[in-house]
Amino acid sequence: MTTRILPAAGDADAARSIVALLSQLPDAEPAPPVPDSTTLLDTLGRLAADSVDELPEVVLVHERIGPVPALELVREVALRFPAVGVVLLSSDAGPQVFSAAMDSGARGLVGLPLHYEELAARVGAAAQWSAGVRRHLGRGSEVLSGPGGRVVTVTGAKGGVGTTFTAVQFALAAAASGRRTALVDLDLQAGDVGSYLDVQFRRSIADLAGIQDISPRVLQDAVYEDRTGLALLLAPAEGERGEELDERATRQVLSALRARYELVVVDCGTQVTGANATAVEQADVAVLVTTPDVVAVRAAKRMVRMWERLQVRKAEDTALVVNRWSKQTEIQPALIEKITKTRPTRTPVPAAYKELQGVVDAGRVQDLDNRSTVKQALWALAGELGLLAVPEQGAAAGARAAAGSALAVRAAGPVARLRRGREG
Repeated sequence: MTTRILPAAGDADAARSIVALLSQLPDAEPAPPVPDSTTLLDTLGRLAADSVDELPEVVLVHERIGPVPALELVREVALRFPAVGVVLLSSDAGPQVFSAAMDSGARGLVGLPLHYEELAARVGAAAQWSAGVRRHLGRGSEVLSGPGGRVVTVTGAKGGVGTTFTAVQFALAAAASGRRTALVDLDLQAGDVGSYLDVQFRRSIADLAGIQDISPRVLQDAVYEDRTGLALLLAPAEGERGEELDERATRQVLSALRARYELVVVDCGTQVTGANATAVEQADVAVLVTTPDVVAVRAAKRMVRMWERLQVRKAEDTALVVNRWSKQTEIQPALIEKITKTRPTRTPVPAAYKELQGVVDAGRVQDLDNRSTVKQALWALAGELGLLAVPEQGAAAGARAAAGSALAVRAAGPVARLRRGREG
């Protein structure tokens, strides 16, 4: 049986030596190496989406991979693609590293520099384990594509563009469609999810920061089960506690939520921190919200460029949502997508704040009237992004269709300013 092997190594010399040695293994089919954790997860996700049978049997993770540390990357691959055997390559093959690798879900540890016999033995064992798991579980993609549900992050280009309102409506739409949905407030210093839904709770996401293994019981104690059907994991009331949540803790929290909920909607706010950058990197769907004005669009461009520099997210893998749009808006969605190079969505959200003012001031956005054009557009967007359990129908589909004809680009006023600053 041919064993497909995907190596992940950030160092070019290490990658070449790994591939050279893998090519000597009998029945081995090494793939071109991937240079970082983001590319590895994207590659595996794309292969799993096409067909689970396309996933490699073995993934090799080099100790100097980045930006996600090697052990955390091993844990993430093992959780999201449980029928792939992960082998860690490390210069320290001692008992402590071996134990940590096994705890993270690795199927083997190979010492550096590589030796043919040890590599062949570990790769062979991981491949046999992978084949056994696939035979035991069957070939169904639902079984092998990863545990639990999807993660969607909602990030604002700048403050005041409607990030939290968008995240809340996405979560409400998913819950109304029948999906078990969690809504996480990762705007750690200024989170307003609780205020929007009129919820006060003694626990927050910061209470999970120091816990090494988040069990279902521990997670249940931190989550507030709201009357809307949403499970809420709120930001801390004391903003300074947000510093307790680092990248490792964020990955653990999201992994625990994935295992329990069909959909996890994360409000990432407008600031780039280690915690929300980790969430955006791990998200199945990353949404960037902007408004059609010069300042917000330039902020959206800065955000996308920062994500790319930090190897968090590629622009083309980011879904752009244009909030407060109207036919009279000088800057139209098609131009914003061209400037930011993000993935377009078909449904802009209309500018109709009068529909929202009452429920926002009352802190009861869940009571927004179904006839609201803003609600119809956001729920249509939730369906477009694949967040609903069933395809949306009726008014939501009508709102999306109506919006499809309104993406023309205008070339006057602020448009010229944006074009002049496009290279800035």
